[in-house]
Amino acid sequence: MKFKYLVIVFSIIIILIVLITALLPMLAGGPSAVNFRFISLPLLIFMFLLLSGIGIYFLLNYRLLSLLEREDWPALAYYLEQKIIVKGRYASRDVRLLASSYLVISDYNSIQKLESKAALIKPSVVDKNVLIFGAARVLSGNHKEAAAFFKTRLDKCGPKDRLWVRWFLGFSYLLGGAFSLAEPEFSSLAVSSNDAIITGLSAYFLDSSLAKNSLKPDECRALAVNGRSRVVNVLKNAENWKKEADRGGAEIHIAIIMKYVDEAGKWLFK
Repeated sequence: MKFKYLVIVFSIIIILIVLITALLPMLAGGPSAVNFRFISLPLLIFMFLLLSGIGIYFLLNYRLLSLLEREDWPALAYYLEQKIIVKGRYASRDVRLLASSYLVISDYNSIQKLESKAALIKPSVVDKNVLIFGAARVLSGNHKEAAAFFKTRLDKCGPKDRLWVRWFLGFSYLLGGAFSLAEPEFSSLAVSSNDAIITGLSAYFLDSSLAKNSLKPDECRALAVNGRSRVVNVLKNAENWKKEADRGGAEIHIAIIMKYVDEAGKWLFK
């Protein structure tokens, strides 16, 4: 459904609630009406303020919401460039959207420039969006640089992102052929992560890629089996794995590795 229709529907619902709340005291009459007015008046004010807030938000962000709805990524990137780079407003949400737009159109150089400018003007924005900036390095083939980036950001990112930063660190090592560095990262995540997707992916790569390059292949496979069992015990079947993956797929750092998520699902529940 279009953004404007959602706003219209939501506004109509609020208006109906306001009208019902305003009319009920008149219909009730008597002393109860007086008591009801003391309750309904604050509610009416709250509803009015809520409706006004929604309207103002929609008007202020109409251009952004329209471009997102149309998935016009080049136009969205240009719009955000004017807001962020030209006007110097490095809000974390806007930087994330701009970096995501660059990723979709594979403009890795622009992501690098955005990161460099944000690091100078507002470093915390880079830390909050470490997965997107790091993913750009992975997609561009700069695996050693990606590994170095993720490693230096491990202690700077928030707890919500830390597990994924560790996973992408191992993934960057793997893609760069540094198997001895990738193995301990995936081994640890396979047996300790509380995220089913991270656990499953780590176990999958331990079995499919790292065991054949490991100095201790049997131990590597045993850890893969351990991770696999943990995921299967929680999710039970491939359908639940897909649901979990689809929920995570809204995040761009998961969307770009969805091919491996699907492969891991087949291996986990074969």
